[in-house]
Amino acid sequence: MDQQASEIIDYYTLRYREDQRLAGRPQARLEWIRTMECLRDVLPGPGGRVLDIGGGPGEYARALAAAGYQVRLVDLVPAHVAQARAGQPPIEAQVADARSLPDANDTHDAALLLGPLYHLVRRADRIQALREAVRVTRPGGHVVAAAISRFAGPLDFAATGRLDETTLAEARTLLTDGTNDPTTGFTHAYFHRAEEIADECSVAGLTDVVVHGVEGPAWTAAEAAAGGPAQDVVFAGALHLARLYSSEPALVGTSAHLMAAGRVPAR
Repeated sequence: MDQQASEIIDYYTLRYREDQRLAGRPQARLEWIRTMECLRDVLPGPGGRVLDIGGGPGEYARALAAAGYQVRLVDLVPAHVAQARAGQPPIEAQVADARSLPDANDTHDAALLLGPLYHLVRRADRIQALREAVRVTRPGGHVVAAAISRFAGPLDFAATGRLDETTLAEARTLLTDGTNDPTTGFTHAYFHRAEEIADECSVAGLTDVVVHGVEGPAWTAAEAAAGGPAQDVVFAGALHLARLYSSEPALVGTSAHLMAAGRVPAR
């Protein structure tokens, strides 16, 4: 196991509860709602076979299983796999690295990479993970990959009153270097520009790639309004704009997360 994998396992086992993330702050709730809506737009109908790569404790996998999909999950973190298996409904899950999947060629109707890409700092590793997702997905099926936006952290810090000289210096660095400084509280990670995730998907063999801004351009307003009298109306407005401007190129990068969806071509 390489150092990068060990860092990820330690972070999610000892330091962070991924199973509690999506029910928390406005950004996370927008992420959940819009991710599910975007997935429904590209996934086959209920009954389709979906591989959730790096699916964590199985929040998205369980929602898809409840909607009638046949879902299998793989994740690098053993604790996540145990949580996925133990939840309701239980999810078929296995420990595996996104860069080397145990699944056979063409065995799934769609593959999701909603977490691995930002944990893979090297471009070659990200493309390898995408190629593995393409390999296990049948021709005509979709691969959906999420990334953290290059601008997510600085925008978050500004919206929540935490932008100081240190985080501003980090924002300047991120303009030219997308690699996260782990002293900010997260692991080593890579933060994408929209054109980068589109290019990596294309290089990996996907066609008809579309990049969405998951939370939309007003997610920071929802964060700033949290706990105040206008929080509900601001959240509703942010959700409306996330839907309206989902794939608007001029605004995609302002989202906290990017989601690229592409089709697997005929072999």
